[in-house]
Amino acid sequence: MALLFLIRHGLTDQTGRRLSGWTPGVHLSEPGRTQADALVFRFAQIPLSAIYSSPLERCRETAAPLAAAKGLAVRVRKELGEVDYGDWTGRPLAQLARTKLWKSVQQNPSQVTFPGGESFLQVQGRVLHAVGEIARTHPRGNVAVLSHGDAIRLLVSHLAGAHLDAFQRVVIDTASVSVVALGSGPPRVLRVNDTGSLDAFGGRRRPGGNVKG
Repeated sequence: MALLFLIRHGLTDQTGRRLSGWTPGVHLSEPGRTQADALVFRFAQIPLSAIYSSPLERCRETAAPLAAAKGLAVRVRKELGEVDYGDWTGRPLAQLARTKLWKSVQQNPSQVTFPGGESFLQVQGRVLHAVGEIARTHPRGNVAVLSHGDAIRLLVSHLAGAHLDAFQRVVIDTASVSVVALGSGPPRVLRVNDTGSLDAFGGRRRPGGNVKG
């Protein structure tokens, strides 16, 4: 099975304040660059077959130190990009929280299509398609996948067997790593929102995605 390390990008100046979406030119802040550098040490014991990233700057910048340390190119896939929030893009979260649609986003996200943008169902579908292809390309490899909070939450909740309406219960912090095993048989969710040591994954993997440290 392929072992995929799902990494949310590091902090930006807009994180937690505005809905950046696909806004161009959103770069890592100084703390975000520190988080990206820290990934090099967290992955020091883990051989990687490949690194994939959302095309947005904050993800590619998070991937860059790790790619340099591993001697790998960053492979960009558009399907790993952030939700297209349409007319909501760039607006303050505090302002959006006062809209009628916000309640549905939190409680019934499966029914939500952002005005002028995507639905959560569309996002989940494209991210699942991308990671499925990545797993088939690297069937026995360890692969880092850089993406965004909502995209990773939608993916992890689906792989865990949860309904889309439950994805808001999953927390994915900046620069956190969630680990999933994909291949023959059911998917395995091995870590969620991890910000600590990943050394356990540096050992030989047992069949089915378990690890032997």
